[in-house]
Amino acid sequence: MNPETFALLQGLFPLIVSIVAVGVGGWVITTWLRIKNGYPLDGAWGQAVYPQKNDETIERVRLLSQENAQLRAELGSIKDRLANVERIVTDSGHLLAREIDQLRDRAN
Repeated sequence: MNPETFALLQGLFPLIVSIVAVGVGGWVITTWLRIKNGYPLDGAWGQAVYPQKNDETIERVRLLSQENAQLRAELGSIKDRLANVERIVTDSGHLLAREIDQLRDRAN
């Protein structure tokens, strides 16, 4: 091997090693972030590799789905109540008094 070529390769070696190290480190960090946030991992040919489903995971999903449904129902009732409060606040006083009187008449 030519001494000039050897000297050139010796000078480029630290640069090549650092580029490879940064690439591998970036891949490790990206994989860790995907696992941490629940994204599927990529297989050898780019296909998604989903984690194994076990009973605990299925139960957690079921419980979270139930809680989500309960919170949506509660939010719907709060929206209805807020709409009534907004209607009461924005109506003029005589309309509100007339509606209250009508409700009293119905009760009697």
